Amino acid sequence: MISIDLTLKYTSIPISVQRKETEDADSLYEKIISAMRSPTPELIELTCEKQTDKKVAVMSDQISAVILSQKDGAASVGRVPGFFS
Repeated sequence: MISIDLTLKYTSIPISVQRKETEDADSLYEKIISAMRSPTPELIELTCEKQTDKKVAVMSDQISAVILSQKDGAASVGRVPGFFS
């Protein structure tokens, strides 16, 4: 499972969605980065492949960071997503 974590401005809790395939995760990462670079804010709707009923929508101008990481079952237990874990 590949995790895409979004850090939002003024919020300490990251938003996380998962993808099964690396290509799908890379595509979503590029979509988010492109929306962040756009001068016009846009609504980004995300779904999760691990929890299929999980849906979230965020405005692109509220995203401050995007983290793409591989989640390995037992290796990720107890670890906080992000660069500082």
